[in-house]
Amino acid sequence: MAWTWYNSIVTKIEDESPTTKRFWLNVEDGKPDFIAGQFVTMDLPIHEKRLKRWRSYSIANAPSDEEDLEFCIVKLEGGLASQYFFEKVEVGTPIKFKGPSGAFCLREPIEKDLIFICTGTGVAPFRSMLLDLINQKKAHKKIHLIFGTRYKEGILYEEEFSKWQETHEFFSYSVCLSREVAIDQGAVSYELSKGYIHEVYKSHYKNPRTDIAFYLCGWKNMVDQAVETLNVELGYQKEQIHYELYG
Repeated sequence: MAWTWYNSIVTKIEDESPTTKRFWLNVEDGKPDFIAGQFVTMDLPIHEKRLKRWRSYSIANAPSDEEDLEFCIVKLEGGLASQYFFEKVEVGTPIKFKGPSGAFCLREPIEKDLIFICTGTGVAPFRSMLLDLINQKKAHKKIHLIFGTRYKEGILYEEEFSKWQETHEFFSYSVCLSREVAIDQGAVSYELSKGYIHEVYKSHYKNPRTDIAFYLCGWKNMVDQAVETLNVELGYQKEQIHYELYG
């Protein structure tokens, strides 16, 4: 398969959390077409060997959004790519990438309730999907976003998702904090709990239903455990579970 390579320039950078930044890239020949949920593979100047320079990141905005592509990138201890993004990249930095690609996309027409389960920057493809559904007014049923992170300061796109829950009847939003000492539910309008993300979806969907589709995105350990829990422990069919791994 022949890959299309694109040249782009970083146009904006924003802090999203103490360890996460949002980057916007403007593509030289115009933003490529993509399906919500897809990713691009960037060729970064971090190593002499080609394959050790390549890093894949999900697109965080919708296909119909402004010209720039948005990416949400976390700083990983010892990570060459994240070190480059956090210490070297600035507005005007050129970024070369190939794609978009990937099959982690919604199965349309959407005839089931959608349960999005993610941790950290695994929320990026779900934000793209949600924006696409809302912007294009696509037919869908209920959507439940379940997001997990360690501390409250690590919640990504919190204001945006919280507002959507207030303005869209179809959308519900749950956040799980694994290491926060105290939880103040009264301070937020969405469901906020302490512990690991698996307890949240288990409490909401403990009785198997055929009218649900689960989409999972995050680190391998979380996704593997969620797939096993949903399939083996709760009794959902494998065909109802779709996932994308990070790392």
